[in-house]
Amino acid sequence: MALVPGLLEVRHSRMWVAYDKDADVLYISFKKPSHADDSELTKEDVIVRYERGEVVGITVLNASKRKTG
Repeated sequence: MALVPGLLEVRHSRMWVAYDKDADVLYISFKKPSHADDSELTKEDVIVRYERGEVVGITVLNASKRKTG
C-alpha cells in the first residue's frame, strides 16, 4: 500500500493487471506495449520497471502473502 502515492503520480491513466497464480506474481503495467530497459527491486519484493527513466510497470512478488490494512 505504500506504493499507492507513487502510482497516482504515473502519467498514464490506464493499467493492465495480470496475476500468475502458480508463480504468485502480480504484474501491473502502465504502458502497452512497454519495453523496460531498467528495473529496481525494492525491500518489499516489488520490481519497479522503467523505460527511459519512466515507470512503466511494477511486479509484485509473493502477492498472495501480502497483508491488507
